[in-house]
Amino acid sequence: MEERKKVDGILEGWIWKMAAALKSQHKQINVIIADWLTFAHQHYPIAVQNTRYIGQEIADFLEWLEESIQFSRSNAHLIGYSLGAHVSGFAGSYISGTNKIGRITGLDPAGPLFEGMSPTDRLSPDDANFVDAIHTFTKQHMGLSVGIKQPVAHFDFYPNGGTFQPGCHIMHVYNHIAQYGITGITQTVKCAHERSVHLFIDSLLHNDKQSTAYWCNDINTFNKGMCLSCRKNRCNTLGYNIREERLPKSRQLFLKTRAHMPFKVYHYQFKIHFINEIQGKQIDPTFTISLTGTKEDAKNLPITLVEGINGNKTYSFLITLDTDIGELIMIKFKWEGTAVWENIWDTVQTIIPWTKGTRRPGLIVKTIRVKAGETQQKMTFCSQSIDNVHLHPSQEKTFMRCEDRFRRQNRK
Repeated sequence: MEERKKVDGILEGWIWKMAAALKSQHKQINVIIADWLTFAHQHYPIAVQNTRYIGQEIADFLEWLEESIQFSRSNAHLIGYSLGAHVSGFAGSYISGTNKIGRITGLDPAGPLFEGMSPTDRLSPDDANFVDAIHTFTKQHMGLSVGIKQPVAHFDFYPNGGTFQPGCHIMHVYNHIAQYGITGITQTVKCAHERSVHLFIDSLLHNDKQSTAYWCNDINTFNKGMCLSCRKNRCNTLGYNIREERLPKSRQLFLKTRAHMPFKVYHYQFKIHFINEIQGKQIDPTFTISLTGTKEDAKNLPITLVEGINGNKTYSFLITLDTDIGELIMIKFKWEGTAVWENIWDTVQTIIPWTKGTRRPGLIVKTIRVKAGETQQKMTFCSQSIDNVHLHPSQEKTFMRCEDRFRRQNRK
């Protein structure tokens, strides 16, 4: 008993949570924890060398299991965090014979001395029948990225772009310093690095809140909402319940998450076509959007446009919701006006006096197109008043599903 307490004090607390979560999912499961702390808690380059040695030990152990109790390696699922991800990779590549281990999951595989290395010198898709990886802290820290940035699996997940994680941002460093002293800085790094583990545990604990991730070239494209397609297996489930599919090339998937468990959010792409009536004048308005769904509402969500509005153009952006609002039935779109903009209008009016009854120029917004990532539903919303599609500062416009609006007009 005393010995167990000592081990508990050294091994990370999440290890027991992970084991309990795995056992809660499957009654017929054996969870084996490889304790290689004495080899891992070395000067980093030595610990990196030790990953090969421990990988070989695990490969030998799996071979022994096969010989002694006819346990099939194809049923083995190795889950490794940080350096442990590469340990799992080496175990997969060192196991003798042509058959591979069933699955390896890399949880933010370590970056330094692995980034850019050949597939034989790190975790790679060749190491098991199926390999998945979750990258949560690939941001440069003191010149090195803690987690590996390059794809190392069949499916590589990059929550929130894989650099920083919500709730682990630098603004939270002060809270960590208050709580842990100067080691608070390390705590912040640990927070984002370890988020990979908690995302995986979350996938085991919340069957009804599985996070969907989407294939995309980069986080900037994803942030415009342009990658929310599930056609041709372009999306997959993050964590334990992933759809296992061997691909000839690594597929990079992106998603947003909340700061706390359950981490799932609901992804929406909004496409809005703007016509700027003020010729030759770029405007940088701030918008908020309020959504009414069949289950819930979401109010005053800020919209950030990467560039100003010029001429006649469609803008696409991503909005995420923490709750399931059901099917979207109405949108309220508001231009958060500024006095500055109104002053420009007054100046323009003084120079070019408008005849009485002339409408002042603004933005024309005719339709809003929406795609829901999680349901793959596409919808088009039209301005409620068909004869007034102009938007001015501090004005709010209501948009209804186009087919609903036309139906209502035909009834009149």
